[in-house]
Amino acid sequence: MTVLTDRPPVARAGGALLATVLGGQFMAVLDVSIVNVAVPSIRVDLHATGAGLQLVVAGYAISYAVLLVTGARLGDRHGHGRAFQAGLAAFTAASLLCGLAPSTGALIACRLLQGAGAALMVPQVFSIIQRAFTGPARTRALGLYGAVLAGAAVAGQALGGFLTDADLLGTGWRPVFLVNVPVGLALLLLGRRHLPADRGSRARTLDPLGVATLAAAVLALVLPLVLGHEAGWPWWTWASLAAAGALFGAFAAVQRRGPAPLISGLVLRSPGLVPACLAILAVMASYAGFLFTLGLHTQRDLGYSPARAGLVLVPAAVGFAVSSLNWRRLPAHWHRRVIPAALLVVTAGYALMAWTIRDDRPLGPAYLAASAVYGLALGAAFSPLIGVALAHVPPAVAADASGVVATVTQLAAVLGVATFGTVYLSLAPAPSAAAVTDATLCVASLLAAAATLAVRRPR
Repeated sequence: MTVLTDRPPVARAGGALLATVLGGQFMAVLDVSIVNVAVPSIRVDLHATGAGLQLVVAGYAISYAVLLVTGARLGDRHGHGRAFQAGLAAFTAASLLCGLAPSTGALIACRLLQGAGAALMVPQVFSIIQRAFTGPARTRALGLYGAVLAGAAVAGQALGGFLTDADLLGTGWRPVFLVNVPVGLALLLLGRRHLPADRGSRARTLDPLGVATLAAAVLALVLPLVLGHEAGWPWWTWASLAAAGALFGAFAAVQRRGPAPLISGLVLRSPGLVPACLAILAVMASYAGFLFTLGLHTQRDLGYSPARAGLVLVPAAVGFAVSSLNWRRLPAHWHRRVIPAALLVVTAGYALMAWTIRDDRPLGPAYLAASAVYGLALGAAFSPLIGVALAHVPPAVAADASGVVATVTQLAAVLGVATFGTVYLSLAPAPSAAAVTDATLCVASLLAAAATLAVRRPR
């Protein structure tokens, strides 16, 4: 076993170590998007309601977001290699349970477990790379890290459709989850031989009260948004939304007064962090809502097969991957300027895509071209936004700030699926479901425009 303790990083760490941690990262990102195309098949097989489908998609992101910072601290306390292996084992086991789930409720519960495993595994990847590599080797490793993030986003759209359409041995949508099992087992075996056996430091403490209040606040906000339209918006949905506001206030109070808050005041006072996070929230909420509603529209309203529906999503994902990997080639003084310009293109892209799918005709070249340009602009905005968010963070809290940005990104996915999914599912019985998609994309355009306004220079 390769043993890395608190010595300086060593360049001799091999490709097997990098393949292990990047493989885990790939699976975690893949499972954010791979389910979207399988949603209509899940609906038919498990007789799922629209609300159940939203929770199948959002459940993963809920536990991922709420537990991400805690996962990072567990790695600091118990060792990054051990934490990665534990998270990978939990993720793999939960993937198996998802693939075997007999009901919608069981699938939602397993998706929550899957997100918890990802929350323990993913924060360790960057830390292991930073400790195991140095100099040019680290630069190459971080380049591969970025490529994996982009590649998984692309692969999720296409792979989800092909696996569902293949109906392997009559299993329908289940291989979407079961594909993780052999890969996870192989990575666990690699990890036993090549991951660091660092002991960690007990200096980092946890914040269980902060985690509990944040989880309660998120659930109090998301559940009425998801369940309200099917229940007829009874009184408890409004009470829950009001309670969500109080719980977010309680979370803020816990963070101010707690001895080891999830989000320290020093992080939030970093210039530019809060407005950049608001922009990230708006951008990623619109993106997640767009993927969810388009996946339903193409299969339910247009009659596309899962594979064809997955391919419809690929141009935007490829565009996102290309620009997110290459935006640093621009001159440094353009990095901040490109954000509002790119977000305006994203807004125009949403509007153009809404126009191209204004009726129930198959999506043609105009949509595919608009989708590719939209994806390019989204990547050109999102990646620099992360840089803006972290640009003025003190080194002592850089890891915590990265956790905040990652948490905001996942919470945005939850809110996007909950809000836009509710709009779509509430109005979908109307004569033209495509018009509902138009409305959803127009609302997403407003979010993109709001994100443009949220980008301002730090003070």
